[in-house]
Formats: sequence, C-alpha cells, structure tokens
Amino acid sequence: MTMHICDIKIDTQGLPAPTPEIEQERKVAIFDLLEENSFALPMAADRAGQPGPYKLTLSIRDKRLVFDVDTEDGQEAAEFHLSLSPFRQVVKDYWQICEAYYNAVKTLPPSQIEAIDMARRGIHNEGARVLQERLEGKAEVDTDTARRLFTLICVLHFGG
Repeated sequence: MTMHICDIKIDTQGLPAPTPEIEQERKVAIFDLLEENSFALPMAADRAGQPGPYKLTLSIRDKRLVFDVDTEDGQEAAEFHLSLSPFRQVVKDYWQICEAYYNAVKTLPPSQIEAIDMARRGIHNEGARVLQERLEGKAEVDTDTARRLFTLICVLHFGG
C-alpha cells in the first residue's frame, strides 16, 4: 500500500505545553494513524499526483491549519492550508465532551460513562466529516484516517 502516511509530525512550536490527557490523545492518534491509514494526493493542475508513502507535518500558521506533505524520500509533494473556522465549534464541543468523559470515568457508573462516550464518538465523527469535506480535491482520506487526523487537529487547536 503506497497511498498512506508513513511518518507524521505535529509542529507545536509556539503552542503551550499539552496537558497529560492531550498528550495521551496525541500519542494514541499518531500510533493508530501510523498503524493503518489511507492518504492519497489526487492529480491536480499545480502538481503531479506524487505517489506515497507520505511524511506529513501538521501545524497552525497564521490561524490556518497547514498540511505539509513530503514523499517518503523527502521530496515536497504538496502543501495546503485550511481555514480553522469550520473546525472551531466541533473542536470546542469535542474538548468539552472529552473533559466530561475524563471526569465521568473517575466517578460515574459505566452506563453514564457509555452515554458520554457515545456522544464523544458522534462529535468525533462530525469532526472527521468536516475534515474530509475540507480536504476534498486536496487529499483523499478514509473515515478512520479522518478521525485520527481530526484528533491531531484538536491537539493543535488546543494550543492554537
């Protein structure tokens, strides 16, 4: 499988240090993403569809989400900037439900934890859907890849 991400970096330069929960979310998302993902660059007028695997660096620059994509051997494959505006509400909702979930795990019975977790997954799916829409024509990702990338966007957004 050549259409995948083989390495991912999160540029946290200038962002506050993450909380332990956020750091854990980041580590799990990166691990899961590198285990299995689908990421392809379609042919575009401004670039030939560089074949993968790809190295991806995610960052926030000038209040925009930046995907910097290189080939496995370090050649520049693509760079695209997405407005953070479409993500703001869903990221905020996601962090609020995550906080409720972290607190619930400490004190609530399993049935209530499960209900919060279902809501958390729903918001996570919504974030993944927004990301897939925003990436249309720039990169093709499956739902699981979009979910994991959305988690990493949330981690970046937390500091940005």
